[in-house]
Amino acid sequence: MKTSLKLNRRQNIRYRIRAKISGTAEKPRLSVFRSNTEIYCQLIDDVNGFTLAAASSREKDIAAQGGNKTEKSFLVGQSIARKAKELGLEKVVFDRGGNLYHGRVKAVADGARDGGLQF
Repeated sequence: MKTSLKLNRRQNIRYRIRAKISGTAEKPRLSVFRSNTEIYCQLIDDVNGFTLAAASSREKDIAAQGGNKTEKSFLVGQSIARKAKELGLEKVVFDRGGNLYHGRVKAVADGARDGGLQF
């Protein structure tokens, strides 16, 4: 499958997901972006258009711990959960960003649940 076709397919999946879910200030959207080497996640309030918190595998404390990409993704999930707790948030809406709920995306979700977030 050509790369452009794969990207278009993923983009269409993203649009379908975003038509169904939205984040508020009380229950923000936990958006996950997965690149080939890193993983990023944000807590987004779609009503006001603000990013409340963000975490990525490029943060110094996560990058210093080493491990494979899946282990780092779990740490990113724990980090975003910790930041959400500081903001007084406990419930979020999970947005997998068009990726399959498997591997690194699932590790972020498991780390966030382990940190105390509820989906």
